[in-house]
Amino acid sequence: MSASAEATVLITHEVGLHARPSVKFTKLAKTFSADVEVALAANGPWFDAKSIVKVMAAKAPKGTVLHIRARGDGAGEAVGALAELVRRDFDEGVDHARTA
Repeated sequence: MSASAEATVLITHEVGLHARPSVKFTKLAKTFSADVEVALAANGPWFDAKSIVKVMAAKAPKGTVLHIRARGDGAGEAVGALAELVRRDFDEGVDHARTA
């Protein structure tokens, strides 16, 4: 039986899961051998977290609860790392903000 893991995380990034955050999310997902999927609702639809096109197409705004699940080797690590990336606002803190 293969490993599986699931998590939910609130998107607090100002632009949500848009261009730059989507790229960071999918790049991180691709570093794991597990099959990783995300959804905007617990009952789906689920889509491939390693596909930039599918992740960006979700258009998940700030305040969305993102559901993450994985199956296979490293499933727990994948889900944990992706959830933590979302919690860290995709590593786009004050240092990366535009200034007027």
